[in-house]
Amino acid sequence: MRTLFHLWLHPFSRKVRVALAEKKLDFDLKIEKIWERRTEFLAMNPAGSVPVLIEKDGTILANSQVICEYLEEVYPEVNLLGHDPVQRAEARRLISWFDVKFNREVTDNLVGEKLMKRLMKRGEPHGPSVRAGHANIHYHLDYIGFLTEKRKWLAGDAFSLADIAAASHFSAIDYIGDVPWEEHDAARLWYEKVKMRDSFRPLLSDRIPDVEPARHYEDIAS
Repeated sequence: MRTLFHLWLHPFSRKVRVALAEKKLDFDLKIEKIWERRTEFLAMNPAGSVPVLIEKDGTILANSQVICEYLEEVYPEVNLLGHDPVQRAEARRLISWFDVKFNREVTDNLVGEKLMKRLMKRGEPHGPSVRAGHANIHYHLDYIGFLTEKRKWLAGDAFSLADIAAASHFSAIDYIGDVPWEEHDAARLWYEKVKMRDSFRPLLSDRIPDVEPARHYEDIAS
């Protein structure tokens, strides 16, 4: 069976999970506590990070975007990047926006500080970082509103890896109740559409040990 090593609320792992589900590929999930630095896991991925995908034939793949690009090439029946070079370029631009810029400015400052530090026993949240995350998220929510004024989905008229990447980050932050949806209606409506997809619903059933999600986390209407 295809196996995905992942971690709770890890947006990059979530991105791969949704991509696999969109392509209707069966897989098993295994939690990997990366801070334990297991020898067997490091042998698969010396970087010591998730996600790691093991294909049925034993092929080992690491890094969320590498995995997703591989899935696009090997299982092209469901296209998640676009059908022409311009569409694919725009999808990749937005994937980078959320996986690099948004992750640095928001996800790391909120989920990283408020949740991951606790799980990894690395001390208390850094107040200035948390405040920066709360301030920065509005800019990105506004940007989603700007994009969806002219497009059905973030990168164009088709649901793509850009939507998957963005929603994976927002779902992690939404678990801890730190997305101000009430101030950003356009972004909220976009996220509600993503939450309705069969590929995304399993993420909303995830539970972190000893940490309950925000009350609205599973609701279609945020």
